[in-house]
Amino acid sequence: MLPVLQRELNASLAAVTWTLTLSLLVGAVSTPLLSRFGDMYGRRRMILGALGLLVIGSVMAALATSLTWLIVARVLQGFVTALVPLSIGVVRDLLPRNQLATGIGVLSATMGFGSGGGMILAGLASGDFHLVFWITGGVSLVAAIVVAFLVRDVAPPLRGRPDLLGAALLAAWLVALLLAVSEGGSWGWTSPGVLGLFGAAVVLAGVWVLVERRVAEPLVDMAMLVHRGTVGATVSSALLGFSFFTLMTGMSSFAQAPEQAGGFAATTLEVGFYLLPSTLFMLVISLFAGRIMRRLPASSMVAAGAAVTALAAFWLVIANETSAHLYVASSLMGVGLGIGYAALGTMAVEHVAPERTAVAAGVNALVRIVGGSVSGAAIAAILAALPGAGGYQWVFGAAAGAGVVAALFAAGYGYLNRAAVTGPSAH
Repeated sequence: MLPVLQRELNASLAAVTWTLTLSLLVGAVSTPLLSRFGDMYGRRRMILGALGLLVIGSVMAALATSLTWLIVARVLQGFVTALVPLSIGVVRDLLPRNQLATGIGVLSATMGFGSGGGMILAGLASGDFHLVFWITGGVSLVAAIVVAFLVRDVAPPLRGRPDLLGAALLAAWLVALLLAVSEGGSWGWTSPGVLGLFGAAVVLAGVWVLVERRVAEPLVDMAMLVHRGTVGATVSSALLGFSFFTLMTGMSSFAQAPEQAGGFAATTLEVGFYLLPSTLFMLVISLFAGRIMRRLPASSMVAAGAAVTALAAFWLVIANETSAHLYVASSLMGVGLGIGYAALGTMAVEHVAPERTAVAAGVNALVRIVGGSVSGAAIAAILAALPGAGGYQWVFGAAAGAGVVAALFAAGYGYLNRAAVTGPSAH
């Protein structure tokens, strides 16, 4: 919907990109915070709260007549991102350990189906973003009612205190970083404003780390970020999140770009159909991910998924002249994400103690969202510096590079981890 918002609200691409970036940023902060609240006060209550904010934000967005009003609405909607670790926590509480991978795979499949359905919905609404958000609010209200009747908490609540200072510092340094990246092209990468923002991001991130290491119950467990059992999933999630959001957003924007800019001047409905293969492949593969993980390590699946996602992006670097090229890239992206995303959750929790599963899942979701948040700012910066077809090639190249590094890291981590496990037994 970003090109639609540009036209309807008479704003630049860099400006309307904040409707995506800030929503993801709020998701990055709210994911560990609401996960912690879920442990303390019950996951059902937090799921309902997040869905309630989604309904309110959707109504506000449907009524929005300015970019500022829409951004505020999108901030409220961003809290729903916490549903991923909260839902994984519910699955963990209800299913036996041998069915956990299948349960996470089903969750991944529903996310893929919902994402694709949203893309088609936006097209059927003929680019009317008010109507899109009215429908989103209605669907969210139905989801909240279903959760209220069907979801129950079975795990006893834990005592503790929320790390609000950690949440504020996390938001502060991420805002500074993303603003510097997104405005670097227009302000100048060596301008005092951009350099000051980068410096503020570094200082605030350092203070955040110090705070998180000293508080009794941190928002983000620093030890979990570098934990031997999760570091592979942490790095792979951040890179794959960046690659996915960069590729998907880049494809949508490129398809709708005017022909003189190298695009296809596609309608929102046509964009939805371009991305439909990714949804179908993601749905089908995610449903079978649990069975596949019984035969293959999760790290190998993440590596394979990241490699295929990188291939989809690289395909668009070298072949982007016809609709068929977009359909090929969309299909490859769906295969890659269906394999990779379904296994990321398992890769994040399979080597940690059962009582640390929720923390590990929350950290993994956080870094994946941060990677996605950076992608929005990066796309805006690239297209501001290189408008037209050449800029989109750099966007797709960035997505491909991140996917390749994610694949290499996941494969290397899996190899080292298996060597560490088999070495002592062989000895």
